[in-house]
Amino acid sequence: MKHQTVNQLQNIAEVEPLSTYPIMTRQQRIERWAKLLAEHPERRLGALTGTEHLKREARDTVRCEGSPITVAFEDPVLRALGLKDDTYGEAKRFFELTDWQLHDVVCSCHVGTTMRGQWAAARLRRTTGGNRFFNWLRERMWH
Repeated sequence: MKHQTVNQLQNIAEVEPLSTYPIMTRQQRIERWAKLLAEHPERRLGALTGTEHLKREARDTVRCEGSPITVAFEDPVLRALGLKDDTYGEAKRFFELTDWQLHDVVCSCHVGTTMRGQWAAARLRRTTGGNRFFNWLRERMWH
């Protein structure tokens, strides 16, 4: 096998990067989502109902048209990075969130049937940042 530079290869083949988007860490993906929510602070978003009462299989398939998760799924960058749909389970997987963390951001028990974009952004940042011990303790108490 002969070593060739990218410039040499471009003369004989089409060379394209694997992705046009950089790989993002968990925190970078979450911050992008929060930024998308905050860009339209007054946008009314739908809340998911009773996520804490559903069995895991049902909870993972729950979605709501126009939810905070939908905002993430509308973003071409997050989709290119692997966000497959706007279900609760997919958001939990893609953003590497616990049930408690995602519930705290998207569930109707905190806000009723709708929430503002700025509220969802602030809640997402507060829930995923902050005191790790407190977050761990809340997760244990929630189950």
